[in-house]
Amino acid sequence: MTQAQICISITIIVYLGMVLFVGYLCSRKNKNTDDFYLGGRKLGPFVTAMSAEASDMSSWLLMGLPGVAYLSGIADAGWTALGLAAGTYVNWLIVAKRLRRYTKVANNSITIPQFFKNRYHDKSGALLVISAAVIVIFFIPYTASGFAACGKLFSSLFGVDYLAAMIISAVVIVGYTALGGFLAASTTDFIQSIIMSAALIAVLVFGVNVAGGFGAVMDNAKELPGYLTMFAVHDPVSGNANPYGTITIVSTLAWGLGYFGMPHILLRFMAIEDENKLSVSRRVASIWVVISMAIAVLIGVIGYSMTKVGAVEALEGPASETIIVKIADLMSQHGVLAALVAGVILAGIMASTMSTADSQLLAASSAVSSDMLGGILEKKGNGKGSMIAARITLLLISVIAAIMAKDPDSSVFAIVSFAWAGFGAAFGPVMLFALFWKRSNRYGALAGMVSGGIMIFVWKYMVRPLGGVWDIYELLPAFIVASVMIVVVSLLTPAPEQSILDEFEQV
Repeated sequence: MTQAQICISITIIVYLGMVLFVGYLCSRKNKNTDDFYLGGRKLGPFVTAMSAEASDMSSWLLMGLPGVAYLSGIADAGWTALGLAAGTYVNWLIVAKRLRRYTKVANNSITIPQFFKNRYHDKSGALLVISAAVIVIFFIPYTASGFAACGKLFSSLFGVDYLAAMIISAVVIVGYTALGGFLAASTTDFIQSIIMSAALIAVLVFGVNVAGGFGAVMDNAKELPGYLTMFAVHDPVSGNANPYGTITIVSTLAWGLGYFGMPHILLRFMAIEDENKLSVSRRVASIWVVISMAIAVLIGVIGYSMTKVGAVEALEGPASETIIVKIADLMSQHGVLAALVAGVILAGIMASTMSTADSQLLAASSAVSSDMLGGILEKKGNGKGSMIAARITLLLISVIAAIMAKDPDSSVFAIVSFAWAGFGAAFGPVMLFALFWKRSNRYGALAGMVSGGIMIFVWKYMVRPLGGVWDIYELLPAFIVASVMIVVVSLLTPAPEQSILDEFEQV
């Protein structure tokens, strides 16, 4: 191994050891499944904020967003970032406090499926089972993509076998999550958000310096038609600027709607110790999201300028998503200190992936052990037995995800937008109407959940391929259809019983 690889290895090993140690410390605080899946509702405002955003952004922040900006300029990446920033702020502003309060009133619900069931007093269990199934369907392959991303990173850096690298990464993620549950996932996500921030800043400073200064970066970018405007995209194949029209802008901004239905983010709202501190969490989360996404987009632009001066090789297609890895590799060749900083950058990429994978893994396992099998486990065992069952379920789901990720050519990012749309359409409208419309009932909630999920598939595979005005991100039309179905079906079916209305008024 070279000196640079040794320094990078030391940094990553220290990081992995740290998250496992955090998992061990948190394991001693888990007394029951409420603690394991929701941390006993004891999160502080800063951990709540930063763990929510770290679990949200994933490696998309450090790889996907800079890659898009590197290839086509700031428009596509910029409008996506604006939509996500707006969605983040509004979600914290209108959903967080009410959801924290309502889940406590609704029979102390510790998962999203439980909240839907308890909110509407659904004795049939249909809402619980269907929403748990939605989580499992979307989160297991999503978790697999996280395992694959870590495996590919290790494999490309050190030339080790992909399968071995993926399994080691999965074992670490599963290790601290199985040990410490939600509290470990949230605490490590908080740490990972700090590492991600350090990685972004290090790449920004180093990249600008190598590219010849900020002025040189802007001058190089201006040479490409459509690269620095929000209303056109640069076509790297033809070299021309293509219009970025109103329909495309609206479609891209619709990414923000997904936040209302993301279980791993909503759980953070439910877990804060003091609901009155959510305003602090909102400010911290919103500021971090805006700054980090702006830097990520800028890194893509800087990356192009670095290729222009010959510091980094030119990248095409999906390879553009490795621009931050290439910059870190270049940095590692500038001495021991620079190599250690490069290790932090690469640990940041791993952290961004792990922070999402652990939350998804926990949500998927809770959907099975707590929501689907909760009644059986309560009858057959005590709290300790339920904890063992929760950990066994998490391990089984991890094995399934690892099997799905065993192919080194499996797509890491392709499923992200589809899963985001699926949760946003199936859960988002139901969550908003459950929190803010007293007249909504379980029939409307079921209709909205099912129609939103189905419309995702219909629009993506049957309507969007038509192109033109139909080329809209599937989340937007599916979200609208689900909302309409909730209203129509709720009004056509019996009004909620008085006990449900009393709980709504109490909240």
